[in-house]
Amino acid sequence: MIRLFDFDKVPTSEILTRAILAEENVDAAVDAVLSAVQTEGDTALRRFEKQFDGAELDDLFVTRAELDAAESQVSPELLETLRQAAENIRAFHARQTHSDFILADKPGVVMGQRYTPIESVGVCVPGTPVAFPSTVLMDVIPAKIAGVREIIMATPPAPDGTIAPAALAAAKIAGVTKILKCGGAQAVAAMAYGTQSVPKVDKIVGPGGVYVAAAKRKVFGLVSIDMIAGPSEILVLADGKSNPKWVAADMLSQAEHDKLASAVLVTDSRTLAEAVRDELEIQLESLPRKDVARASIDNNGKIIVTDSLEKAAEAANRIAPEHLELCVDEPFALLPRIRNAGSIFLGRNAPEALGDYFAGPNHTLPTSGTARFSSPLSVDDFVKKSSFLYYTQEALQAVSSQVQSFARQEGLEAHARAIAVRDGEREKEDAR
Repeated sequence: MIRLFDFDKVPTSEILTRAILAEENVDAAVDAVLSAVQTEGDTALRRFEKQFDGAELDDLFVTRAELDAAESQVSPELLETLRQAAENIRAFHARQTHSDFILADKPGVVMGQRYTPIESVGVCVPGTPVAFPSTVLMDVIPAKIAGVREIIMATPPAPDGTIAPAALAAAKIAGVTKILKCGGAQAVAAMAYGTQSVPKVDKIVGPGGVYVAAAKRKVFGLVSIDMIAGPSEILVLADGKSNPKWVAADMLSQAEHDKLASAVLVTDSRTLAEAVRDELEIQLESLPRKDVARASIDNNGKIIVTDSLEKAAEAANRIAPEHLELCVDEPFALLPRIRNAGSIFLGRNAPEALGDYFAGPNHTLPTSGTARFSSPLSVDDFVKKSSFLYYTQEALQAVSSQVQSFARQEGLEAHARAIAVRDGEREKEDAR
């Protein structure tokens, strides 16, 4: 059964405790996979896919025929839902684009900033229990909006070498360039190092288990990554008018992800707290993934009772959850008090599951308290910013002595001379 705490009586360390995403020998296993793929390339990929996913692959990539056939294997209703979700995601992320700017307000000086897309990106899509089409849409569409030229999606195949039709349909809708039949650390290695058939990418994004997380951490620097994702999290901040059935259902929507997932309720109503505790037990019994959700709720779940909504917001900020629901009468009034959250769901009719699939904001979010300093996946993750600077001869001469003095104050004489030498050349020209 989920644990219940009084906010003012429990140590902060207890409130902040999270499950650790770890497994014995992960580092050693991942090191071996990375090394093998770097050395052997495609041969290692085929070997690992047979070992880990039971698939013997002739072709490592989804063929055009497989991709075209996928749409006919998906129900028209689901296909239409995927297309509508894609439109919602595009509409939201299109507002995240930036414009170049130029400053030319000083005589002889031009400076500015320009945005250019990352050239190639790899997208990891989990394959257990199914390849998630929602992840395909959420991670690929912002990259397309940013202007990324090549997007390689990597997802583990079934033992017969196929990929779930819904995931392929989503990939086609989103605009994936290539689909690699490969998952785990071996997929990360292939996209980070490149193989005989897999192009090396510049950035790797997307969720995964402990092996994917460890592999992304180890190749960071050779390529960029989005984040090291931990277990799923939800925090429901609810007042006493909230429906305990709805609150329990929302908490279980994340608990069923993973035994390490955390579902937290923070409320100013002990009556609601106790009702939700009872309702969780009722709803758990009928969940298909009962064993997973039970472990999550019993080991990582919490109900925290405060004496005000203001203190509830304080608790939420300390926890800095991946998903935060504000199930209160005036969610927009409480919103300014929230400083740390990956994605915020306002009111009683915006359950977290709405954001996972359909609404538009991204569902790839900071976990493990990193919402204190990081943000959801966005178009910004797929662009680079370059500054530029231009000075005329007269503009440089006007600041020459100041720059030289600054450089020498830091003990960097060559820096100063790089300015001074231009003064000297001009003096010679003037003398002639």
